[in-house]
This record gives sequence, structure tokens and C-alpha cells, in this order.
Amino acid sequence: MSWNWELLDGPDTITEGPVWDGSSLIYTAIDHNEIRRFDPKTGKFAVVYRDTGAANGLALGPDGTLYACEGGRRAVVAYDTSGERSVLADRFLGQRLNSPNDLVLDSLGRIWFTDPRYGDDHSDRELDHCSVYRLTPSTSSAPWVIERMTSDTTRPNGLLLSFDERTLFVAQSDYTPSDARQLRAYPVLDDGTLGQPTVLHDFGAHRGIDGMCFDTDGNIIATCGWEVSGPGPRIAVFAPDGRVLEEHPLPDGRPTNCAFGGPNLDVLYVTSISGHLYRIANTGRRGALQPPAVPPYVGQAG
Repeated sequence: MSWNWELLDGPDTITEGPVWDGSSLIYTAIDHNEIRRFDPKTGKFAVVYRDTGAANGLALGPDGTLYACEGGRRAVVAYDTSGERSVLADRFLGQRLNSPNDLVLDSLGRIWFTDPRYGDDHSDRELDHCSVYRLTPSTSSAPWVIERMTSDTTRPNGLLLSFDERTLFVAQSDYTPSDARQLRAYPVLDDGTLGQPTVLHDFGAHRGIDGMCFDTDGNIIATCGWEVSGPGPRIAVFAPDGRVLEEHPLPDGRPTNCAFGGPNLDVLYVTSISGHLYRIANTGRRGALQPPAVPPYVGQAG
């Protein structure tokens, strides 16, 4: 099936982190330090939050809390439904995080997030590793507990938890020629730690996955590739075992992330490095939200 790409906005600067709130799409404009909303009923855009610390990945909790990875402020934060922002984590063992990138929630209310450092300037780094972490909420006013979950990643980016939460899918997406660009599946063991990963797909010398989401069959819809080499910028659909089911070229730019939306969760929204927001209404697939039953997001316009 050939996709019909509808351009909703852009080009601009990098857009990221799309999530569906039940009636509209929430996403980030990183260089503008904004979290924005697109209302498909009116076709209008609005700024939900400003001064967002170069927020990147977003996730919505079942209670309407909006979680964000602030790459610029090097923190994972939460916005409650009144718009109040709180910092959940900005350090590991006393050292500042690198640049939180993407996150996913589990059924226990824990946050799994990636913490790479991209770009050439690493002068202010305090950690000598780029890892996947897990945050566990405290039952009191104590800080959330942070655990390092991987020791084999060099630039972890997008991530997903399988429906049964027994597998963590991680995009290992390094730009260093000597390091890997892979889609990995880590088993979540009975004690909560991660086992040795299976490499589901190896992108070789070419740009790997940035962000990804699930359809209802558990297939992974992934933004990957670039115009420099390989098959080019595209959306790839992977079966849970890594088989490539479909590939759809992006009209221009490099895709950064994607999310299903619409009343039936059958419309795919795609963001890009060149600041586009696309909509594809004819994917033939339906999305599966994580976590399920997310209520409409209210937020606070700013």
C-alpha cells in the first residue's frame, strides 16, 4: 500500500515526541523550547508550554500527567494536569544526566528512558556512559529511584515495552562508525533486570531508528534512515521478531518520531529533523497506546 503523506506544518526546526491525547496531537519543537498541540478538528496549532528545556520525547500517563525528556536541561520532568512542572530525575549517582531523549511508561507507573549525548560537544558530560534508565515513583515525598538498566548501549534512542512488559525494544543509534545502529530486544527478567539482547535488525553503516511506536498487532513502526546513505529516510514496519514488513520513503528530511492518533487510532503522525509534521491516513494499521486508556489531555496553554 502506497502512503499519502499530508504535510501539516514545516519546514522549521526539529520536531519530536508526538503523543495522542484522545483528541489532539501533542509534540515538541526542540529548538523553540516549546511543547505544541495540533487539533485535527480545527487544523489549528497552539503552544502548550514554553521554556521546556529543549524537551524531546513525551509520554502521557493514565491520570493525564505529561512526562518529558528535557535534553537541554538534562532532566526527566512531569507536568500535572494543572500545568505544574516537577523534576523527577536529573542525576545518576550524583552526576548530571547526559541528555534524556525518549521515554515509555509501564503498568507500575515506572518510567524507562534513554540518555544519549549526540553532537560534537561533550565537554560538560559528567557520565562516561550512555544508558537506559528506569525511574520508580516514591510512595512518599522522597525522590524517584533511578536505576541504570543497560551497560552495552552507546547511543540509545527510541524505546518501547512489549504489551506483556517482558521485552524492552531499544534503538541503539550511534553515528560513530565503529559503534552499532541496531534494533535490539532485551528480555525483562523476573527480578526486573534486563537480560542479554537479541539484535532484531542491523542497519550497518546507515542511520538507524530514532523513534517508534506500536500497532495493535505488536509490530514496530519506526522512523529511520537518512538522505546520506542506504535506503534513505523512511518509515519501516518491523514484526516483533525483526522481519521487515514494509518500508515507506519520507518525502523529505529525516524522520524523528511517530505516533498513531485519530478517533480510531488509525492515523499516523510523523515528525522530522527539518521541522515537518506529517499525517498519513491510509497506513492500513491501527495504533496501540502505551499505557492504554489515556484520558484527554488538558494541560495549560502558555
